Amino acid sequence: MKRYKGLTSHLVFAIAAGAFGSSFQHGYNTGVTNIPQLLIQKFINDTYYERYQEEAGDNTVTFIFSILVSIFCVGGMAGALLTAFVAERFGRKGGLLLNNVFVILAAIFMGSSKAANSYEMLIIGRFFIGFNSGLNAGLAPMYLAEISPLHLRGAVGTIYQLVITISILVSQVLGLPQILGTEDRWPFLFAMTLVPSIFMLVTLPFCPESPKYILITQGRDVSAQKALTWLRGTIEVHDEMDEMRAEYEAMKLVPKVTLHEMWHNPVLRTPLFISVMVMLSQQLSGINAAIFFSTDIFLSAGLSDADALNATLGMGSINVVMTIVSLFLVEQAGRRTLHLCGLGGMMTMTILLTICLACQKSAPWLSYVSIICVITFVVMFAIGPVIFASSECFRCVYVFPVYDSVGSVLVIHIQMCTGNQEQNSRRNNSHLPTESLSVSENTCKERMWNRTFVQQNYVFTICFNNLKQIEKEQLITLVYHIDWEIYKCLLLPAMTYR
Repeated sequence: MKRYKGLTSHLVFAIAAGAFGSSFQHGYNTGVTNIPQLLIQKFINDTYYERYQEEAGDNTVTFIFSILVSIFCVGGMAGALLTAFVAERFGRKGGLLLNNVFVILAAIFMGSSKAANSYEMLIIGRFFIGFNSGLNAGLAPMYLAEISPLHLRGAVGTIYQLVITISILVSQVLGLPQILGTEDRWPFLFAMTLVPSIFMLVTLPFCPESPKYILITQGRDVSAQKALTWLRGTIEVHDEMDEMRAEYEAMKLVPKVTLHEMWHNPVLRTPLFISVMVMLSQQLSGINAAIFFSTDIFLSAGLSDADALNATLGMGSINVVMTIVSLFLVEQAGRRTLHLCGLGGMMTMTILLTICLACQKSAPWLSYVSIICVITFVVMFAIGPVIFASSECFRCVYVFPVYDSVGSVLVIHIQMCTGNQEQNSRRNNSHLPTESLSVSENTCKERMWNRTFVQQNYVFTICFNNLKQIEKEQLITLVYHIDWEIYKCLLLPAMTYR
């Protein structure tokens, strides 16, 4: 019971309001194009024919569909780049509420695209919802971390990723032909993205702004204490208020670190390299192709339409279960162990999948082995690549200034990750000004929080759907080589995070 002390009904309500309306958008719109792919491609072809009185052709249709899928990721990149500005200008809660404007626009464009005979509207809507998801991915974890008690921040921080996996499964279930996956109803499947937005707009206004934002950014001490009292369900919040005041004073003493200093300072260069490789190992693993095009992959493996849909649903269900399992494993086995085991397992599955796809004509039973390979690949991903460990590679005193200065650069290539930490103890460091603050290793692990947005590998996604069978096999082999190279880099002795 002590572990869940501070988990009041008000806090649970605020967590639900902040997490469901944000992370659900991310996961739902990641998986929503998977099962109804053929219906959308038919719509693109029919629209093209009505305009130009000729068939679009397979290459044109798949190219337009690939843009439709990957534009979600491009919008996510744009939204992630604005996270810091929106968080400071409008607040965490204010930014989340304001971000729903893009959901409304997306729902209108995507939901009415078929009636307007315009696949361009579907693409524009996907960009808007991608922008919303990218911004949410920075704002929501930040809000959840700042309203949660110190001992609950780790558990609360995992809720965002868990809801993403659940919403991916929900989008796949709703996309079934028995529900919304029909020629007439698929636009409603895209318009359903409005539901979590309505939930947030109805619930989040009753929750307070982040006490840390109110105190540190706005300087309103009394209002911050009121917000904290509402969340904790008690007026005994003086210790927490003192910690926030101490953190504010500490942050003013921490020097800014530029990208140039990070690269030339050996103390920072190694953790920077490790962090980048950890992020790359996730995004270059091929997981986005598995989520976006799992149905197409299963069809390429020789499964029937019904079997391919069932395999996709099974993959989504297992993804949710293994994400929950990983929450318990990460603290027991350690981040490094899970990361290496996950990458090794993913590499093995891509090898086996390549063999199965190459030999399935001579041995039809290999199509079922392909299902096992893809599902196991997702399982290894769920328990493996742990991007949230990136902030733990830096000394606690460095985390906030380092991520603040280079986040906008890293987001273009991999993801945006901004870290912050509570600081309330002081000691000298030989490589820093004597005024700088630091904390012990244990305190660093307990008090550190971060916010992460995972950029989708849209270059890989847009290419995969345009390839012929033999080219897909070659690309999967290429992903295996990428996994292997990253795997070797992660075996460096310098990488010792747990």
